[in-house]
Amino acid sequence: MKKLFIGLCAAVLTVSCAQKEQADLVVVNANVYTVDSLSGKATAFAVKDGRFLAVGDEEAIKNSFESDSLIDAGGRTILPGLIDAHCHFYGLGLNQQRVDLVGTGSYEEVIERVQRFHEEKGSDFILGRGWDQNDWEEKAFPDRAPLDEMFPDIPVILERVDGHAYLVNGKVLEMAGIDAETRVSGGEVVIENGRVTGVLVDNPMGLVDAIIPEYSLNTKIQALKDAERICFDHGLTTVNDAGLDREVIELIDSLQQAGELNIRVYAMISNTPDNLDHYLDKGVIKTPGLNVRSVKVYGDGALGSRGAAMRAPYSDKDGHFGAMVTPVDSIYNLARRLVQTDFQMNTHAIGDSANIVVLRAYEKALVGMKDRRWKIEHAQILSMEDFDYFSRNIIPSVQPTHATSDMYWAEDRVGEERIKGAYAYKKLLEEAGILALGTDFPVEQVSPFLTFYAAVARKDLKGYPESGFQMKDALSREETLKGMTIWAAYSNFEEEEKGSIEPGKMADFVILDRDIMEVPEEDIPQTQVLNTFVGGKAVK
Repeated sequence: MKKLFIGLCAAVLTVSCAQKEQADLVVVNANVYTVDSLSGKATAFAVKDGRFLAVGDEEAIKNSFESDSLIDAGGRTILPGLIDAHCHFYGLGLNQQRVDLVGTGSYEEVIERVQRFHEEKGSDFILGRGWDQNDWEEKAFPDRAPLDEMFPDIPVILERVDGHAYLVNGKVLEMAGIDAETRVSGGEVVIENGRVTGVLVDNPMGLVDAIIPEYSLNTKIQALKDAERICFDHGLTTVNDAGLDREVIELIDSLQQAGELNIRVYAMISNTPDNLDHYLDKGVIKTPGLNVRSVKVYGDGALGSRGAAMRAPYSDKDGHFGAMVTPVDSIYNLARRLVQTDFQMNTHAIGDSANIVVLRAYEKALVGMKDRRWKIEHAQILSMEDFDYFSRNIIPSVQPTHATSDMYWAEDRVGEERIKGAYAYKKLLEEAGILALGTDFPVEQVSPFLTFYAAVARKDLKGYPESGFQMKDALSREETLKGMTIWAAYSNFEEEEKGSIEPGKMADFVILDRDIMEVPEEDIPQTQVLNTFVGGKAVK
């Protein structure tokens, strides 16, 4: 479908006797979901100085405001600018500079893509991301042997789709000093028959990170711009980047200040001593485009790589419990440190053991504290008795497409009893009263409409399972929309400035090709964004 025409129209508004207020933009003939406190609807609005000036019915807006810029939406649906409450924005951009391994159906296809990338780019250091052995017929972790044969002298580092495992070749192991005797707590160097296979899970990946060449400044800038373009194409106007270092945060800020980056970024600083010492001393940083007021902590690993920390052994691997990436004492100590500041603590917790560790640490640190809005990122598998820890002070931040990606093998990992407390979005909402929704891209696809579909239908894109996956925890369309707008904004302390279409708020909005609140659910994933606006200016 062609983009909605946006043009400059002179004297298009009806002239009346009363003097009309000048607006920068007037939008009429629209199906507007305002997501305000009344969950209302509107047909028109006016924008001035980057903010919504008035919202209401078309006649009232036309009679009160005039503008040289008018959009007739043709009855199309308009939503507040969508917010991704948990993603890896910079990582998405970097992925555009690497071998794309997402969707590979076999290890052989991974090898083919790496080989093709090398032939096209001629790189002397190969990086890639996106493989997932759970999508292959042979679901065991891959072995480095084919990479060693093909690239005996060129380092190859291939990151698993969830970012919690590497597959590396022998050259990388040599450069990083990793052998069968290497031991790193909070993860695993996978060894078979006394030989390192090349798969590194969680913390041992840090040994490899130390040998990766620094990206050039131009590459970093291009990565951010590539990620912005992709996000605007999908209607995202704010992204919560779950783990950034000071250098990248300052680069984002400089690009925004220069008008070269327009997307709004809620930056969670990575949990490193340097980052903490700098930002906790400096305090919250808030501009119209950047909000730095939270710390991203890794509680445990991922379920797909069996790194999630479980209370009982994995159902499909005897004696294996996963692992805490950050030691329990460190989580408690960090919680005590952060509660003395204005910073949120946003902790990745997948397994039921990791979740209860983090929840207890939060509860203990937050005694007597109100409106701190600390988050559990993922809140993926919980014991049924632990849900009541959640509230508006301890907010679950979840990614619905994880449920529909993992449903094929998740029960194999945790068993029929523990799966009852997994991906339990409705239960989390009932306990917390609020739910922030994201995608975790590039682990999952960027499209927020796949998030919407997974939350409501609990099916994959093939319509499986026909009756939906654990439908007791499906969300309504209204709940899902709030989770992608006003609730996500609330979780960022930004509900007074974004997340709904109301006078005084930033004029971030998107125009869609269909009404996702009314179309048959199977049509939701095909939703296209016609236009994206940030501060009343078209960015797509």
